[in-house]
Amino acid sequence: MTSAAASHEAKDRERRREAREAERLRLSRSRRKFGLISAVVVAVIVAGFAMVYLTPVLSVRKIEITGNVTVSEPEIVDDLDILLGEKLVQVDVGSAAQRVAAIPAVASVRVQRKYPSTVRVTVTERVPMVFVDESDGTHLLDKDGVDFAVGPPPPGVVRLVTDEPGPGDAATTSGLAVLDSMPDALRSQVGEVRASSISEVSLSLLDGRTLVWGSSDNSERKSAVALTLLSQPGQVLDVSSPDLPTIK
Repeated sequence: MTSAAASHEAKDRERRREAREAERLRLSRSRRKFGLISAVVVAVIVAGFAMVYLTPVLSVRKIEITGNVTVSEPEIVDDLDILLGEKLVQVDVGSAAQRVAAIPAVASVRVQRKYPSTVRVTVTERVPMVFVDESDGTHLLDKDGVDFAVGPPPPGVVRLVTDEPGPGDAATTSGLAVLDSMPDALRSQVGEVRASSISEVSLSLLDGRTLVWGSSDNSERKSAVALTLLSQPGQVLDVSSPDLPTIK
């Protein structure tokens, strides 16, 4: 081997050695950097855990109520005051919603965590559609037939007369479906709904006349015919067969 070749080979070995050393240093720096980043991440996680679970920070300090009109805010808060001081992240929103939903006048409820320290409760109340006269007073029922309150009926709420008023009663369901299907122009003239069975629904109008409806089937057509018949003389308007209505 010539001296030139030997010198070239030596330089080549030196370059490879320097390359290996540079790679070793690069890997060492990468490992140190990764270790430092990992330590910072772990520290942040531990600090976050401590803040959330071990300190008063992010605990429930306020219960915010929205959507309620007839149900008082204290009545709702009384069912949730056990949440005050609890870690917000640990609040069981499903269980909290169930407690509020147990209030008779509440139709539905949504409970949310609002960071840093608030539980938000959004309430949808039941709206009375009819009232029923019972021995203990006037009971208000919503569109599903749920009896949720005892008290004076609001304006526009009509009397329901049926044997067993309630959400599981077919006659009640039929009577409410008839009332719910009516346009405002017709519904505003109704003072009482009588439901003897699922197919025997009639309505007492505020002017003293009776509107025989039958079942809740084909109610849109029946409403249109009834509005036309109201302009005609007669005490009993029968739209149970809307293609062959009668007046007596």
